[in-house]
Amino acid sequence: MSITLTDQDKLTLRTAAWGAVSLMSAAGAAGSAHKVATHGSIALTSSTGLVGHVVTKAPKGVKYGKSVAELADQVLPALTAAMSLLKKQAPAEADNFRSTVIVAIEAAARTHQGEPSPTMAEMARKITGALDAAGPGHATSS
Repeated sequence: MSITLTDQDKLTLRTAAWGAVSLMSAAGAAGSAHKVATHGSIALTSSTGLVGHVVTKAPKGVKYGKSVAELADQVLPALTAAMSLLKKQAPAEADNFRSTVIVAIEAAARTHQGEPSPTMAEMARKITGALDAAGPGHATSS
Protein backbone atom coordinates (compact mmCIF):
# COMPACT_ATOMS: atom_id res chain seq x y z
CA MET A 1 0.00 0.00 0.00
CA SER A 2 1.39 3.35 -1.03
CA ILE A 3 0.73 6.38 1.11
CA THR A 4 0.67 9.79 -0.49
CA LEU A 5 1.04 12.83 1.71
CA THR A 6 0.27 16.29 0.41
CA ASP A 7 2.82 19.07 0.72
CA GLN A 8 0.68 20.49 3.54
CA ASP A 9 0.70 17.10 5.32
CA LYS A 10 4.49 16.99 5.06
CA LEU A 11 4.77 20.55 6.38
CA THR A 12 2.56 19.62 9.34
CA LEU A 13 4.77 16.62 10.17
CA ARG A 14 7.98 18.63 9.83
CA THR A 15 6.62 21.57 11.85
CA ALA A 16 5.50 19.19 14.59
CA ALA A 17 8.70 17.13 14.80
CA TRP A 18 11.23 19.95 14.42
CA GLY A 19 9.07 22.22 16.56
CA ALA A 20 9.15 19.65 19.37
CA VAL A 21 12.94 19.75 19.26
CA SER A 22 12.80 23.57 19.27
CA LEU A 23 10.53 23.52 22.33
CA MET A 24 12.96 21.24 24.15
CA SER A 25 15.83 23.50 23.14
CA ALA A 26 13.99 26.54 24.51
CA ALA A 27 13.22 24.66 27.73
CA GLY A 28 16.88 23.64 28.05
CA ALA A 29 18.28 27.12 27.45
CA ALA A 30 19.65 27.27 30.99
CA GLY A 31 22.09 24.52 30.00
CA SER A 32 23.09 24.27 26.37
CA ALA A 33 20.24 24.97 23.96
CA HIS A 34 22.59 24.13 21.08
CA LYS A 35 23.39 20.65 22.47
CA VAL A 36 19.69 20.00 23.07
CA ALA A 37 18.85 20.97 19.48
CA THR A 38 21.75 18.94 18.08
CA HIS A 39 20.80 15.73 19.91
CA GLY A 40 17.13 16.13 19.03
CA SER A 41 17.96 16.84 15.39
CA ILE A 42 20.18 13.75 15.14
CA ALA A 43 17.29 11.66 16.44
CA LEU A 44 14.92 13.11 13.82
CA THR A 45 17.33 12.58 10.94
CA SER A 46 17.90 8.99 12.12
CA SER A 47 14.22 8.06 11.79
CA THR A 48 13.02 5.48 9.27
CA GLY A 49 9.99 4.65 7.17
CA LEU A 50 7.68 7.23 5.65
CA VAL A 51 8.17 9.43 8.70
CA GLY A 52 11.94 9.29 8.25
CA HIS A 53 11.65 10.36 4.62
CA VAL A 54 9.50 13.34 5.59
CA VAL A 55 11.11 14.62 8.80
CA THR A 56 14.69 14.30 7.62
CA LYS A 57 14.29 17.81 6.23
CA ALA A 58 13.52 20.72 8.54
CA PRO A 59 10.50 22.80 7.51
CA LYS A 60 11.28 25.77 5.30
CA GLY A 61 9.78 29.20 5.88
CA VAL A 62 8.09 28.39 9.19
CA LYS A 63 8.05 31.30 11.62
CA TYR A 64 7.84 29.96 15.14
CA GLY A 65 7.31 33.33 16.83
CA LYS A 66 9.29 35.38 19.30
CA SER A 67 8.50 33.50 22.50
CA VAL A 68 8.25 29.94 23.71
CA ALA A 69 4.50 30.48 24.12
CA GLU A 70 4.15 31.46 20.44
CA LEU A 71 6.24 28.44 19.45
CA ALA A 72 4.07 26.14 21.57
CA ASP A 73 0.90 27.67 20.07
CA GLN A 74 2.04 26.36 16.67
CA VAL A 75 3.87 23.16 17.55
CA LEU A 76 1.55 21.50 20.06
CA PRO A 77 -1.50 21.61 17.72
CA ALA A 78 0.75 20.48 14.83
CA LEU A 79 1.77 17.41 16.88
CA THR A 80 -1.88 16.50 17.42
CA ALA A 81 -2.74 17.20 13.76
CA ALA A 82 0.19 15.07 12.56
CA MET A 83 -0.94 12.14 14.70
CA SER A 84 -4.55 12.50 13.49
CA LEU A 85 -3.64 12.57 9.80
CA LEU A 86 -1.27 9.62 10.12
CA LYS A 87 -3.79 7.57 12.11
CA LYS A 88 -6.26 8.04 9.24
CA GLN A 89 -3.82 7.41 6.39
CA ALA A 90 -1.15 5.10 7.84
CA PRO A 91 -1.70 3.85 11.41
CA ALA A 92 1.72 2.18 11.63
CA GLU A 93 3.34 5.44 10.61
CA ALA A 94 1.42 7.23 13.39
CA ASP A 95 3.16 4.93 15.86
CA ASN A 96 6.47 5.55 14.07
CA PHE A 97 5.97 9.34 14.21
CA ARG A 98 5.12 9.24 17.92
CA SER A 99 8.17 7.08 18.65
CA THR A 100 10.40 9.34 16.55
CA VAL A 101 9.30 12.47 18.42
CA ILE A 102 9.59 10.74 21.82
CA VAL A 103 13.13 9.57 20.99
CA ALA A 104 14.03 13.10 19.84
CA ILE A 105 12.77 14.73 23.04
CA GLU A 106 14.44 12.04 25.19
CA ALA A 107 17.72 12.55 23.29
CA ALA A 108 17.35 16.29 23.78
CA ALA A 109 16.67 15.90 27.51
CA ARG A 110 19.70 13.64 27.99
CA THR A 111 22.13 16.41 27.17
CA HIS A 112 22.00 17.52 30.80
CA GLN A 113 23.84 15.65 33.52
CA GLY A 114 21.47 13.43 35.47
CA GLU A 115 17.75 14.09 35.27
CA PRO A 116 16.32 16.68 32.88
CA SER A 117 15.52 20.00 34.49
CA PRO A 118 11.95 20.48 35.73
CA THR A 119 11.41 22.87 32.80
CA MET A 120 12.51 20.26 30.25
CA ALA A 121 10.52 17.51 31.96
CA GLU A 122 7.37 19.67 31.85
CA MET A 123 7.93 20.51 28.18
CA ALA A 124 8.35 16.81 27.40
CA ARG A 125 5.02 16.14 29.18
CA LYS A 126 3.31 18.83 27.09
CA ILE A 127 4.73 17.39 23.86
CA THR A 128 3.67 13.86 24.80
CA GLY A 129 0.22 15.14 25.74
CA ALA A 130 -0.14 16.81 22.34
CA LEU A 131 0.91 13.58 20.59
CA ASP A 132 -1.66 11.61 22.57
CA ALA A 133 -4.47 14.17 22.17
CA ALA A 134 -5.38 12.68 18.79
CA GLY A 135 -6.95 9.78 20.68
CA PRO A 136 -6.89 6.06 19.93
CA GLY A 137 -6.46 4.70 16.45
CA HIS A 138 -3.44 2.46 16.39
CA ALA A 139 -2.90 -0.18 13.72
CA THR A 140 -4.26 -2.88 16.00
CA SER A 141 -7.64 -1.20 16.60
CA SER A 142 -10.61 -1.36 14.29
